[in-house]
Amino acid sequence: MPAFTTHNSSPAQRVKDLRTRSHRRPRRAIAVLAVAVLAVFLMRVLLGSYTVTFPDFLTILQGGTVEGARGARFIVMEDKLPRAVLGLLVGMAFGASGAIFQLLLRNPLASPDVIGISTGASLGAVLGIVYWGATGFSLSIFAVVFSLLIAVGIMALSSGRGNVGHRFILMGIGVSALAGSIINYLISRMNLNSASSAALWMTGSLSSANWDRISILLLVLAVIVPFVVVLHSRLHAIAVGEELAHSLGLNVAITRWIFIVLGVLLAAVATAATGPIAFVAFVSGPIARRLIGGAHSLTASALVGAFIVLLADFIASNYIASGSMPVGVLTGIFGAPILIWLLVRAQKEAG
Repeated sequence: MPAFTTHNSSPAQRVKDLRTRSHRRPRRAIAVLAVAVLAVFLMRVLLGSYTVTFPDFLTILQGGTVEGARGARFIVMEDKLPRAVLGLLVGMAFGASGAIFQLLLRNPLASPDVIGISTGASLGAVLGIVYWGATGFSLSIFAVVFSLLIAVGIMALSSGRGNVGHRFILMGIGVSALAGSIINYLISRMNLNSASSAALWMTGSLSSANWDRISILLLVLAVIVPFVVVLHSRLHAIAVGEELAHSLGLNVAITRWIFIVLGVLLAAVATAATGPIAFVAFVSGPIARRLIGGAHSLTASALVGAFIVLLADFIASNYIASGSMPVGVLTGIFGAPILIWLLVRAQKEAG
């Protein structure tokens, strides 16, 4: 019988079976997440206040028109599809960035929107808009440069012996508050129209989605993502412990800086494209770990981030009575209780 075969198997076989089962769950979870992201992507494009059938969607993608609905092509290609594609890309970028910082600093509270990286990108973007009229690619440059400067400043302030990750988070929260105050001052000095646009952008919105913005984001991600894919095993080695990383021949300091830069770039380009969509980077990692059984996975975190942004944008665009709500407002409403819960849990564990 199978039960007796398992009981009488050798220790090596049992270890092999255990490893197989431990690898099987993450693969299944990632596959399920990928299907869920595809489903909510199609839901965002096809359903809502204006519905499109799947055959009509394929016709539109092939350049055709839908009989009896001449405006369908414009609505799909210039509104629904760009928003879905942009939501997919920024959600994955935020999710992966949050997972990188949580792994790197070994703290579930470490994410770009908590430690000041997203606020730094927002500060750069607002400064670019106010003083240089930055748009498109130049806006992304301002966001990236300022977020990198913020990250370097936080790392310098938190350097030293002991728990670097804990100090990094505390310094990041302080720097984030300072950057937020400067942003509020800048907005108060704008004219009414500019201030209204900046305030909308600061909430995090997909309303400005267009193919030019998507092309810029795709170009930047095409440069960043291969480095993350190639080097992610080094990140996991550091997360397990610096002693193990040293024994594997890794230069821990250089590897840490590489991943700080990669995490900052992912968060900064996503923030430049849509504004700071609250808590997506923060909650994606913990949700992904729960789904795959406790292990860290950048892929799963990126998929969770994409799912959250797409679903939140679908709900905010179609089921809010007052009209289309910025997606960042909805993610903030649901993300804040999770932050409070994690803080309470961390306090109990420390006590």
